[in-house]
Amino acid sequence: MRILVTGTAGFIGNALALNLLERGDEVVGIDNLNAYYDVQLKRDRLARLADYRGFTDLRQDLEDRETIASTFRKYAPQRVVNLAAQAGVRYSLTNPHAYISSNIQGFMNILELCRHHGVENLVYASSSSVYGANTRMPFSVHHNVDHPVSLYAATKKANELMAHTYSHLYGFPTTGLRFFTVYGPAGRPDMVMFRFVQWIAEDCILHALPLGSILRNQSAVSNNLSYFIQNKRIQTRIISSLYCPSFFNVKGKCNDFAQNFMFKNRDNSKYNLIPIRNCLWLVYVR
Repeated sequence: MRILVTGTAGFIGNALALNLLERGDEVVGIDNLNAYYDVQLKRDRLARLADYRGFTDLRQDLEDRETIASTFRKYAPQRVVNLAAQAGVRYSLTNPHAYISSNIQGFMNILELCRHHGVENLVYASSSSVYGANTRMPFSVHHNVDHPVSLYAATKKANELMAHTYSHLYGFPTTGLRFFTVYGPAGRPDMVMFRFVQWIAEDCILHALPLGSILRNQSAVSNNLSYFIQNKRIQTRIISSLYCPSFFNVKGKCNDFAQNFMFKNRDNSKYNLIPIRNCLWLVYVR
């Protein structure tokens, strides 16, 4: 199967492309290698894919409608997975236009091209950020998400509305995956897991918060891939070509990452870390 994956130099996109190539699919990868974080890390990720004969690496911007259109015409993908986006909540405070260009205009181009080129299915990345000011726990796809608290979240909510509209109007299936904090090999360096490691390396002090004061779901990237490929609950949405605009939360257990982190750092006692049961965020204190 020929699958177009956007964001193949990104953390999740690269892991997905590698998985698809290993199972024998052909992957057409698009990425613009932007400088939001270390470009060398992105190049290193792409190097993992370079030896696969089924991989095509394209350096393109989703906002460039004509260039992306030529890619659809040339490669005629059967399925599309859109993981390219301007990520990060804090960055949207200082660079808001990047989010509109990539997450709104770029996604619009993907929707239109999927429509006009007979793509059987579109899977795209949404975010747990869409829950915004919601206080009802645990988060559910059945909850109202009309109160985003960042521009990033607003663009992801907009993506869900746009995809739902295209599925309704033109009858092709779209599936949005609301990713919660994702961690794993070659992860994004701006994510808190790698910041913890950095702070420990710099001999900072980490204190655990009181039990239950802050909870956060984490998800391993290897588990996320099952939502694209193996998960039976949504397999019909992703693998089949049935009309179905859908959303799913993609998250792990609350304590998975925190326990692994605290038991595997170099000296638990030195950093005042304690075993926890409910995945507390750790506070960085200089």
